[in-house]
Amino acid sequence: MQGVVKSYDPITRDGVIMCDSDLADYDLAPDALVGSVFRMLRPGQRVVFQLDDASLAVGISLGSESDMGTPAWIDQID
Repeated sequence: MQGVVKSYDPITRDGVIMCDSDLADYDLAPDALVGSVFRMLRPGQRVVFQLDDASLAVGISLGSESDMGTPAWIDQID
């Protein structure tokens, strides 16, 4: 799944990610950033994530427009 960080508190590590596909908000699992490239998140940051059995966001990784399957610009030379 891909979404945007809606909020994140670096002290408590509480955060919310809004999912692109259904616009639902998902809370971060307490260990969501363990083993990821992130030490913290910033609001508006695009991320890829998964949901655990409790519907908490886990497995946070970098996200981009290309992860969504957005068509790339192609220069056509005639």
